[in-house]
Amino acid sequence: MIQYLSAFFLPGLCVMLFARVTYNRVIALALTVGLIAASVYKGYTNSWGLIIVDAFSLTVGFWAASHLKPKETANKA
Repeated sequence: MIQYLSAFFLPGLCVMLFARVTYNRVIALALTVGLIAASVYKGYTNSWGLIIVDAFSLTVGFWAASHLKPKETANKA
C-alpha cells in the first residue's frame, strides 16, 4: 500500500522540484523518468499497476510544472 501512495505523490513532486531547479520542465521529466527507470531496474517497482500510477503522477507533475511561477528577472526598470 505504501508503494502505491509513494508512486502517486513522489514522481509528480520530483518533476516539480527538478523543474524549479533546472527551469526546464522537459529536463525535469527526463530526470524523473531516469530515477523511475533505475528503480525498475533494481527491482523496487515490481508490478504494472505501480508503473501506471508512476506514469499518471509524472503526467500530473509535468502539467503542474507548467503552471509554476516563472523566474523573476533582475533587470527591472
